[in-house]
Amino acid sequence: MIEKTAKELRYGWTTGACATAATKAALTALFGGEFPDPVTITLPRGQKPAFALATEERGADFVCVSIIKDAGDDPDVTHLARVISTVRRGEVGAGIRFLAGDGVGTVTKNGLPISVGEAAINPVPRQMMQEVVAEVAGKYNEPQDIDIEISVENGEELARSTMNGRLGVIGGLSILGTTGIVVPYSCASWIASIHRGIDVARANNLTHLAASTGSTSEKAVAEIYHLPETALLDMGDFAGGVLKYLRKHPVPRLTIAGGFAKITKLALGHMDLHSGRSRVDFSWLADQLAALGADADLVAATKEANTAMQVLQYAERANLPLADHVAQKAQDVAMKIAGDKVTINVLIFDRSGNLAGRSDD
Repeated sequence: MIEKTAKELRYGWTTGACATAATKAALTALFGGEFPDPVTITLPRGQKPAFALATEERGADFVCVSIIKDAGDDPDVTHLARVISTVRRGEVGAGIRFLAGDGVGTVTKNGLPISVGEAAINPVPRQMMQEVVAEVAGKYNEPQDIDIEISVENGEELARSTMNGRLGVIGGLSILGTTGIVVPYSCASWIASIHRGIDVARANNLTHLAASTGSTSEKAVAEIYHLPETALLDMGDFAGGVLKYLRKHPVPRLTIAGGFAKITKLALGHMDLHSGRSRVDFSWLADQLAALGADADLVAATKEANTAMQVLQYAERANLPLADHVAQKAQDVAMKIAGDKVTINVLIFDRSGNLAGRSDD
């Protein structure tokens, strides 16, 4: 397999951009024009992409258009999803209303930028569609009282692969996008989901959150502290995304949970724990073992180790509390980043979910 460089990766379009394009095409037909195919929209930063229409339908009181989302080379769960906009004339004076069709969720918890009970269509896509309504209605001299219903084919099933349920978005996907463009492997959507998770937890007055590097540590930490799902942050590799946001939007208590290797990277000061962007320093681990009283042979073996787990096994055989020590170092780093308004402790789990080490509670 030939790996593509960042410059070779193909950009794509957000669900919000697709929904906007479908809405513009549907409105044009609703007001008596022909379906524009392709249909061109203007993105928040001025780009003007064109979208091919997948389906077109005129009904007695509605027009419906769908567009197949192209996420480029990003591993987006909604790549090739069918995004559908159905538009109708609304009540006089009602303005623009956004409705959740099949496969689009409804907001059920406070803390998101959309009010409880509203369709999970984020502010920027709403603004883009409002601008399209003003443009097309102005062209045809029509009122801007329009109902816009956005749907995503199989959206409820696709949403199971997202953090929507945890954020209180029920029944389907969110219509997302701040620029209209999907940047391959930018990780921006994951970090944004972490931030929204913190917002929802704060709005629901939760005082103890847990940020985990993976599903095993998440399950284990939830059982230890009896935490509800809303209190669980799927941190993944983005420790910085959690800690820096908490500095400005604090909660009383945070538990960081993860495997030994990733927590070691945090202890070393890395905010991105991905294997391709940070590495375990075995010389540093050897120094920590020496400080704990390890003999010269163990220190030397640690410097030549292949994996962090191998080092942890060395320490356990020697009855040295390396995992506790690393957890404490990670706690010190995390508290410096998050600030003094958040109390933090760190738990380290093995691959079976057993507790291997912990910092001061």
